Amino acid sequence: MTEFTLYTPENAPGKSGELLDGALKKMGFLPNLYAKLAESDTALEAYFSLSSLVSKTSFSPAEQQLILLAASVENECNYCVAAHSSGARMAKLDKDVIEAVRTGNPIADERLEALRKFTEALVITRGHAKGEMEAFIAAGFDRKNVMEVVLCVSMKTLSNYSNHLIDTPLDAALQRMEWTGKSELQQTG
Repeated sequence: MTEFTLYTPENAPGKSGELLDGALKKMGFLPNLYAKLAESDTALEAYFSLSSLVSKTSFSPAEQQLILLAASVENECNYCVAAHSSGARMAKLDKDVIEAVRTGNPIADERLEALRKFTEALVITRGHAKGEMEAFIAAGFDRKNVMEVVLCVSMKTLSNYSNHLIDTPLDAALQRMEWTGKSELQQTG
């Protein structure tokens, strides 16, 4: 079986070492996703660029995390579900909302539920979600928001699919937010 290396700033190939060093200084630790994405400095740079662009969307940090979490749940990415559950807490997204997304239960806040449903529909239908888009807009969102959700899902496609292929181990910092996958949904849903 092909194994991928958990690189450090010192041994990463190409420009990845510099990118990892910057992430380490910014975050105080080096997430395993970054360490494995470093196999390709282009993929790592793309992830960082998309992440920066997501932070510039018109969505609040809590809404951004909700989108990223919902996409990760639909893509069944255990690593990213844990990471964005933690990120959502830091962004002050209500714990009940986080738990609802993780377990597939409805969110009480109608606006956030519309955001979650549209995100899920984009992932499930691979973008063929015009009906869900109309419901999303009817819930108070606009065309700009539609494109920004697509951007967020694009970022998660890169990391979720990569994690599936490279078996990224969960960081110690994310252990408390571990997600067991669709089995968690079936047990509580």
